[in-house]
Amino acid sequence: MPGSEILAASFLTYPMLRNLTLQLHSTVTGSYVSGTHSIVFANCPNEQIARDIARALLDKKLAASVNILPKAASLYFWKGEIEEVTEILMLIKTKTAKVHLLSSYIRLLHPFEIPEVFSFPMDQGDGHFFKWLEEGVQEN
Repeated sequence: MPGSEILAASFLTYPMLRNLTLQLHSTVTGSYVSGTHSIVFANCPNEQIARDIARALLDKKLAASVNILPKAASLYFWKGEIEEVTEILMLIKTKTAKVHLLSSYIRLLHPFEIPEVFSFPMDQGDGHFFKWLEEGVQEN
């Protein structure tokens, strides 16, 4: 294995270096690299809180888009009991490099003791959408 491939492989083992490597590859080749963007899932107790969090994320350029889906039935264990509630699901589109900061910011705003926040990297999609998403989270 040539030295450059070993160096690239070592970058991919560290999340921050992986993100920088992916961004560099995308910039140099002009192609979309799987995992550059992510979709974050977060539940809220009601629609107003979801809207408030969504606006705050957009204002801070932590997200390019937030879908708010009403009335998700949720069943879960909480403090030894099974809870059953109706929650609002947010689907948040952002850069993978911003997921950690976005999650921390949601935690600050969210009324739950332990908010449900997790993400999946986007694998494939429309190039125009990814370009638009990238522009939506760029700092001015």
